[in-house]
Amino acid sequence: MINRRRLILGAAGSVALASTGFASRVTAQTAGQATSGSGRLVRVMNGFPPGGSADVVTRMITDKLRGGYAPTAIVENRPGGGGRTVLEYAKTGDADGTTIVLTPTAMLTIFPHVYRNLGYDTFRDFTAVGSAATFVTAITAGSALPASVKTLPELVEWSKTLPQGASYGSPGAGTSLHFVGTMLSRRANGKMTHVPYKGAAPMMQDLLGGQIPIGMAPIGDAVPHVRSGRLRVLATTGTRRSRFLPDVPTAIEAGYPEVVAEDYFALFVPAKTPADVVERLGTAVRDALKSPEINERLTQLGLEVRPSTPAEMNDIVRSQFNTWGPVVKASGFTADE
Repeated sequence: MINRRRLILGAAGSVALASTGFASRVTAQTAGQATSGSGRLVRVMNGFPPGGSADVVTRMITDKLRGGYAPTAIVENRPGGGGRTVLEYAKTGDADGTTIVLTPTAMLTIFPHVYRNLGYDTFRDFTAVGSAATFVTAITAGSALPASVKTLPELVEWSKTLPQGASYGSPGAGTSLHFVGTMLSRRANGKMTHVPYKGAAPMMQDLLGGQIPIGMAPIGDAVPHVRSGRLRVLATTGTRRSRFLPDVPTAIEAGYPEVVAEDYFALFVPAKTPADVVERLGTAVRDALKSPEINERLTQLGLEVRPSTPAEMNDIVRSQFNTWGPVVKASGFTADE
């Protein structure tokens, strides 16, 4: 069992990359405001405070939807529950294309396996509009890892020699970054110990300071320290090499095909939203993602723009849901609620 406050704060810091700052302008309109003409107010919600990556992506897409897909579109930040609260709220919203939520997919693919009493059902309550961007995990080595350990297989073998295994940090218990470590620990005969933090920033401080040898970090948080020479990345968890660290092999290339974790920022609507509305919204989102401005800003955050159709995103959610279930079960981790 883990302290509830730690779980909530950690999950928010990890999957939303909340440590990344961004000066967003504040929307003047408020929820429930009527729009002029025949159009209705469109609300694009996310489950994190203003300033983090989820908020940045939400605002940039909403700006592009406004005036095209809808006469008026606003952003609503509904933080809480590590990203769960907004989904509990959005599932009951109008199923007409005016209630939209942008969320990391972990809330829909991992949390159902973690929480005993989740307030929403991934497949009953939501349907996908499409993905916006992805990020992968960087398996990152700090100064406490011996310089002789240069590859992922060498890390696994080194961990086996330690009585309690190597300690690895993640930005929060119950996140995909936590469970990447679980995947590796299984290959190290269970000899890896998870150290959860309340976000990526404090984990990075301990990694840089030598308190932990390994950190599972969102790639955008790791890259600046890699470029400065203070950290090494042994592998990344995508299905292909990251554009941000093209010289670093994937875990697949290192001989660990099961160690794959690609997190998506994706958009969803209530499940009963008509298919033609979902398709029109999906087209509008894909058109928005063609913007050079969006591509440049998301690249600065360590995100790769990755548009998809509604059908493709629904398939991704189903696949990730089925992949994470056995991993979470093997970890023995559950939330205390």
